[in-house]
Formats: sequence, structure tokens, C-alpha cells
Amino acid sequence: MDYINDLLATELWEGNTLGDYLSLEFLASIVGSVVAAIVILIIGWTIAAWLGRRVRKIGLNHEHLDDTLFNFLGSIVRYVVLGFTFLIVLNTFGVQTTSVVAAVGAAGLAIGLALQGTLSNIAAGVMLILFRPLKIGDFVDVAGKMGTVKDVTLNFTELADLGNAQVIIPNSEVWGNVITNYSIYDTRRAEWTFGVGYGVNLKQAEDTIRDTIMADDRSMTDPEPFIQVNNLGDSSVDFLVRVWCKSGDYFQYQADMKRKVKEALDDAGVDIPFPTRTLVQAAE
Repeated sequence: MDYINDLLATELWEGNTLGDYLSLEFLASIVGSVVAAIVILIIGWTIAAWLGRRVRKIGLNHEHLDDTLFNFLGSIVRYVVLGFTFLIVLNTFGVQTTSVVAAVGAAGLAIGLALQGTLSNIAAGVMLILFRPLKIGDFVDVAGKMGTVKDVTLNFTELADLGNAQVIIPNSEVWGNVITNYSIYDTRRAEWTFGVGYGVNLKQAEDTIRDTIMADDRSMTDPEPFIQVNNLGDSSVDFLVRVWCKSGDYFQYQADMKRKVKEALDDAGVDIPFPTRTLVQAAE
């Protein structure tokens, strides 16, 4: 019994005895701290969920804003509020939150170094979503890959190539490379080179090319078409042809005109030369 009394009289922590810790006042303070922590957690969780939904609704309510970006920002806001809520709960129990913040910062630094590749993709994804150099449905050429954009996430960009195969490109490679977006403008300029023989009537050849191309409904008159002799080759006189069309018609239009002009030149009797080689055999 004396041993127990001595133990109760011994100072264990900051001037308090074991008896103090077993007192009703101490137990009441513990219960009060637990209740306060539960209330704080409920309030913090509610506020975090409400703010996250509000941020996400901003993207949903405005068509010109990207939903993916605001979903990401909503998650960030939610976790930040929950983090502060957790620190307040710890402070309620008398825990020094300064050391906790320092430990979390050190852990975050270590995790950041270990996942720097992933984090660089996320950072690039945020930039892609924020500045939107490409969007879903655009036909692009990026990082040496050409295709239609199917999705832009925080980690990668998904393309469907010309053969409809899925192509996944890390966002750091997308943001760090030249992006050629063929869908951003409504019109594109198609370009061809047609060669004719040196002996043909150039005016007749030019008129044939012009009439054939401009007879197509996809050919635009504004800007004005360019059809001129551009090069005197080894075996042909080359016409450079540039005509504007709608971006959606570009590929089929360019292919169709090659065939139509070739057939029109044949019908007009315009010679279309091809490279030839003359072999001279020396006499024995």
C-alpha cells in the first residue's frame, strides 16, 4: 500500500502525478476533448465536402471551363480543408502541431522526390487542362504521334491514331513538345504539285487544273487560289497549287483532287511526264 501511495505521489509529467491523471477532472477533460474532436471532424468533413462540390459545379455550370480541371481543384480544396481539420483535432488533445507539420513536410519532400516523374506528369496535365492547347475531338500531331484526342487526364493524354489504335502519351511529353493541332481553325490550305511536259501549252494546262479544282464544292474562292508554275524540273514543268478548304474536308479533298486533276489532264491531252533514263552503249 505504501508503494502505491509513493507511486501516486511521484511526478510523472509536467508536475502532474498519476493520481491527477486518474482524477475525475482529468477524465472529464479527456471526454470533453474527444467530444470536441468528433464535433470538429463532423464540421470539417461537411465543409470540405461542400467546398469540393461548389468548386466542381463551377466547371459544370460554365461550358467554356474544363470539367477535369475543376474536378481536380475540388479534390485539392477538399483535402486541404480535411488536413487543417486534422491539425485542429490534434491541437485539441494538446499535441504540438508544429512538429507534425514539419514531419508531414519532410514526408512530402521524400514522396515528391520518389514520384517526381508522376508529379511532372500531373503538373503538365494541369497546364494542359488550364491552357487547353488541345481538347477532346481535336486531330493533333504531338510527340511524334498523330491522331484524334480521346481523353486528357492529369497523368496522360489518350489518342486514337489513324488506324484507330489507342496511343497513351505521358503529359510531360505532350506539354514539353511541339503540338500541331489541325482542328483548331475552321479552314486549311491544301497544296499539290502537278508536273506537265515541256512541250504542252502551259495556259491550257493551268486552265485545266484551275477549272477542275474550282468546280469542286469544297474549294474556297476566298482566300484566292494560287496556281502558278513553280519549278522547271529535269523532265517536267511543275505547277504549285494552293487552295483553301474546310478543315473537316482536308484529307479527302486533297486525295480526290489528285485523281480528278490527273484524269482532267489526260482528257485534255496534256502530257504528264515521268522520269526517264537514256542508256548509251559504246561501240565495241
